[in-house]
Amino acid sequence: QVQFVESGGGLVQPGGSLRLSCVASGITFSVYGSAWYRQAPGKQREWVAGIELGGNTHYADSVKGRFTASRDNAKNTLFLQMNSLKPEDTAVYYCNAPLTKKNGQYAYWGQGTQVTVSS
Repeated sequence: QVQFVESGGGLVQPGGSLRLSCVASGITFSVYGSAWYRQAPGKQREWVAGIELGGNTHYADSVKGRFTASRDNAKNTLFLQMNSLKPEDTAVYYCNAPLTKKNGQYAYWGQGTQVTVSS
């Protein structure tokens, strides 16, 4: 059974930083790929960042230069370092493994971790 457990969210002031973590069981991120998503209130879930199998990273324009995604293969854990946070970054953040998609849809999602950016 595939499970994702995200953690590290919280309340932070604009300009602050947070580091999110995601531990997976049932799959290996270095084999199935790695990605971060977020869903803000009233909006659809959106892609935030991805790490290719070879380690190259890609980011949504809205977070480029502020967020850094990384992966610890030994611990099968993803990280998302978020700096210079803005109120519009407020969302529930999720991780996933793109190569687990079936018919273009993810079959598994974790509970996510809430990030709130507010003064």
